[in-house]
Amino acid sequence: MLPLQELIARIIRLREEGRARLTLLAVCPNSLAVLEAAVAVAARNHVPMLFAATLNQVDRDGGYTGWTPSSFVREMRACAQRYQCRAPLYPCLDHGGPWLKDRHTLERLTLAQTMQELRLTLTACLEAGYSLLHLDPTVDRELPAGQSLAIETVLDRTVELIAYCEAERLRLGLPPVSYEVGTEEVHGGLVDFNNFCAFVQGLHAALKARGLEQAWPCFIVGKVGTDLATTFFDPEVACQLYTIVAPLGALIKGHYTDWVANPEAYPESGMGGANVGPEFTSEEYLALQELSAREGDMLRARTGRPSGIMEALEEAVLASNRWQKWLEGDERGKPFAELAPERRAWLVQTGARYVWTDPRVLSARARLYENLSAVLPDPHAFVVERIARAMEHYVTRFRLFDAATLLDL
Repeated sequence: MLPLQELIARIIRLREEGRARLTLLAVCPNSLAVLEAAVAVAARNHVPMLFAATLNQVDRDGGYTGWTPSSFVREMRACAQRYQCRAPLYPCLDHGGPWLKDRHTLERLTLAQTMQELRLTLTACLEAGYSLLHLDPTVDRELPAGQSLAIETVLDRTVELIAYCEAERLRLGLPPVSYEVGTEEVHGGLVDFNNFCAFVQGLHAALKARGLEQAWPCFIVGKVGTDLATTFFDPEVACQLYTIVAPLGALIKGHYTDWVANPEAYPESGMGGANVGPEFTSEEYLALQELSAREGDMLRARTGRPSGIMEALEEAVLASNRWQKWLEGDERGKPFAELAPERRAWLVQTGARYVWTDPRVLSARARLYENLSAVLPDPHAFVVERIARAMEHYVTRFRLFDAATLLDL
């Protein structure tokens, strides 16, 4: 399989030659159904697909998906066989950095402790066959609240992590791996244009000084307008960032691409890749909601025990306490039952990605599928197909259809 660094070089070359403009899609694999849908989309559209797995989703402890890096890669490959996918699939680490695993923050790990945990995970990702490692040391929980890391510190820690990964890769006798650096968040100050330029230039010089030119990242994350609260992508900023990084052999990667209002502007402005995650969990949730309604209609005419899938999801999200991270303003501190009905529904839909593997959700889902099996031969395929349609929205806007042929993959 072509390394991502070379794939990015081909995308840049096609753009500079005026032959094609495209943006790679990176799916956050927050459930088995999402993973299956992404592989199915890659297969039937003949597109390379990236899988951006966070430390919360996939890690040595199983994360909230239950996958370790190695079991995640095995499941991805099993899906590739099931769907006869011949397009390249790239397993990737997303936001690999200190305290970017929620448990590390909750347990108040020191910098030394969280970095040691991160190093062990980076080794596990290399051993599992990951294609891309996003190294993001822009968070420091030991700083006073509201204070950001100095760019020099972000730079030093980024180089330190790249050097560690390269040393581990050589120790393990593994082929080259690609890197992604930077963040769209404000922690490291990289959203400022001058800081972004200083970071890119400093990283280039530091890697050269350390003899690590071969580890130059293929993606640099840029702040391009989208975040948790906004869905409009800024193509002018993206074009500006492209002119900085493309001559160095890298492309800009966008995060928070979920529900973006103008995805067709991504390839036009030179965006190399875009991460989408919560949107696909919402599609999975809505598919199950539709199936639950069908189940209700069916059971009005016959005897049977309802699955209670929607109730199980709400109970599991509440028990996880993760819904509290999305509270706003005067919502903070209120019991869930006192929130507005539309907010409760949104919080459960958004938080569902954390609880797909909760035993009560798995049990309710199995009963839902069993109840519907008499009228719907494959309820799971129904869910996967709904997610796949949402992914193909991006495939079309990012000009990815048959990109594997265009890129000679």
